[in-house]
Amino acid sequence: MPSVRNREALGWCLYDWANSAFATTIMAAVLPPYFQNIAASSLPDWRATALWGFTASGATLAVALSAPLLGAVADLAGRRKVFFVVFWLLGVGSTGTLSLVGEGGWKLCLPLFALGLVGFSLSNTFYDSFLPLVATREGMDRVSSLGYALGYLGGGLLLAVNLIMIRRPEWFGLPDAGWGARASFLSVAVWWAAFSLPFLLWVKEPGDVGKVDWGAGIRELKGTLREVGRHREVAKFLVAFWLYADGISTVIKMAAIYGAEVGIDTQDLVAALLLTQFVAFPFSLLFGVLSERIGVKRALYIALGVYASVCGWAYFLKDAWQFWLMAGTVGTVQGGAQALSRSFFARMVPKERTAEFFGFFSAVAKFAGILGPFMFGLAGSIFHTSRAAAPAISAFFLCGATVLSRVKVDRG
Repeated sequence: MPSVRNREALGWCLYDWANSAFATTIMAAVLPPYFQNIAASSLPDWRATALWGFTASGATLAVALSAPLLGAVADLAGRRKVFFVVFWLLGVGSTGTLSLVGEGGWKLCLPLFALGLVGFSLSNTFYDSFLPLVATREGMDRVSSLGYALGYLGGGLLLAVNLIMIRRPEWFGLPDAGWGARASFLSVAVWWAAFSLPFLLWVKEPGDVGKVDWGAGIRELKGTLREVGRHREVAKFLVAFWLYADGISTVIKMAAIYGAEVGIDTQDLVAALLLTQFVAFPFSLLFGVLSERIGVKRALYIALGVYASVCGWAYFLKDAWQFWLMAGTVGTVQGGAQALSRSFFARMVPKERTAEFFGFFSAVAKFAGILGPFMFGLAGSIFHTSRAAAPAISAFFLCGATVLSRVKVDRG
């Protein structure tokens, strides 16, 4: 029988398995081309891409502005789990409602996607804040990497089923591929809800539950801002993370809709992104081991270099085989970059203020997810093609690696 601590760590990791269905099917693989080809079929392709980019940026900005205060209030009240549940329900409910979006329904699709993204992102803020509470300092890299690995595997398995729904809708009693996509949105909501139960049941809220006090939260937030400013290594890491996380977030949010714009078939897009999931599963685990062998910074340098190369290559994207190869290459580093960033930061935060500090981490991550999608929207609006934005994303990874090189891990 595993110890309670091990069971809590497993329950924590399984939430990655649960919520990654949103990241794969909704953010990355199925909803973007569905929006481009069906929900926004009455709009020019460049305008659909621009609207998608602006919506993603707006929702991300809302998360970035609210996460630090919500984290501070949750820490003071001892209500991390309560705040988690509120935004988890928002994400699950909005995702399930996407199944109502039919042809020409872009005006319904965009707000539901925005609400789902807010729920997904803010529930992750409170979920991430439990990492220092379920893992030892020495075990954080492996636990964080296991979470991402399970996330890629779980998200990939459901995406495989969703791909069958789209390619063979008659097997599920559905009339066509459009209905297959809509059924896949509902399946994400069910998957996300069901596999969240181990986290909800096994991972306990530490300490006493108190009263929610927004005024005290604001005062605490101001104190934390001053404290982050005094911790130079933490501040430098957050700047580095802000830069390269913008690139990662942009790749996740914009890859499929960019591929659809340049003419890649929807089935190729979904299948290639499915490949990313299954490649990412073993490589996420590998990066957890690699960081112990060569150090977390060197492991991150490898990941960021690969990302920068792929984004430069994306400018020349024309054929489906190129998208497949790019998707597989991204899969080798995506989980590792995200997992090691999370565990890197978790080493630096006091356990009694994890939600507040991870609120800042989430805010930085979400501010990082604003500029890249906005660049795609701007490029589409100006040039009537988003191609020019792709190589510009490489700069985020290169600049992030440069700042990261100045972070002293031990001193931090």
